[in-house]
Amino acid sequence: MYEDKTLICKDCGNEFVFTAGEQEFYAEKGFENEPQRCKTCRDARKNAAKPARELFDAVCARCGGPAKVPFKPREGRDVFCSECFAAMKAEQE
Repeated sequence: MYEDKTLICKDCGNEFVFTAGEQEFYAEKGFENEPQRCKTCRDARKNAAKPARELFDAVCARCGGPAKVPFKPREGRDVFCSECFAAMKAEQE
């Protein structure tokens, strides 16, 4: 019923494919207009509205290396870098 369509992004001017599956999804949701932006430009537009995430510097309690975390570290609470955190999570499984 639906066929892939090639559309032009109104922001960057590049061509992108509006797939048959996406068209079916749009129809199910009751959307009447086709997308006007490619996925890259849609994502950039969504993220532009979000405030920049503040990261805090910390020292990893496991390896002693530098770590950036999205919360303010508190005294007496261990903080781990992403590599050590992932390794600890894998060890628990």
